Amino acid sequence: MLGAVCALAVTGAGLTGCSSEDPDAGTNGLGKLSADKIQAKAGTAAQAARTVRLHGSVEAAGSTYTLDMRLKADGGTGSVAAEGTTFGLLRVGEQLFLKADAGFWSHDGGDAKAADKLAGKYVKVPQSDPVYKKFSGFTDKDVLLGGLLTLHGTVKTDGRHEQAGVRTVRITGDDGAGGSLDVSLEGTPYPLRLVRAGSAGTIGFSDWNKDFALEQPAKDDTLDYGKQLPSS
Repeated sequence: MLGAVCALAVTGAGLTGCSSEDPDAGTNGLGKLSADKIQAKAGTAAQAARTVRLHGSVEAAGSTYTLDMRLKADGGTGSVAAEGTTFGLLRVGEQLFLKADAGFWSHDGGDAKAADKLAGKYVKVPQSDPVYKKFSGFTDKDVLLGGLLTLHGTVKTDGRHEQAGVRTVRITGDDGAGGSLDVSLEGTPYPLRLVRAGSAGTIGFSDWNKDFALEQPAKDDTLDYGKQLPSS
């Protein structure tokens, strides 16, 4: 009977036809919601997650940082590349460590002797040092997600997409000028990809709730330089 009605609709009324298929079948139903609600649910899911991997590029304070960080409530670990150099970051609780080669420490005329001493070590970063304030945020899950998962302007939906084999619904701010966010249509509505407003970087999110080891480095690999790191 349904097939006859469909045929009649096509031939008698000139319509494109009808289908019993539900585009939201097998999804978490997020695609049926308004853009504001999608954004809210994505933010709630992200904040509630225990862990996340964040990878991509971010422009901040005139510099471009390429990040690959794994984050949880009490710290994070990973690498950051900026201005032609790459360094590792590890934060366990309040203690931040920075690990880099001699080229990083001797950058812009730094002390070569000190650079050789620091190279390849997990160097403790004093909380009073400007480096702590500058880089600890890269290891802070709540700070990073709170700052990144923001779209500017009027938020709208922008169709169904796919990221790494996962179906997503995309929302945009000001038709893309204010950034775009792909949110998973499968399972928990986690953010999967963010394009920041003003071409300020693209970030991927993965490994939500996948635990990882976060431990203080071995004492033999750790160096305490004192109250302030050498300029680098």
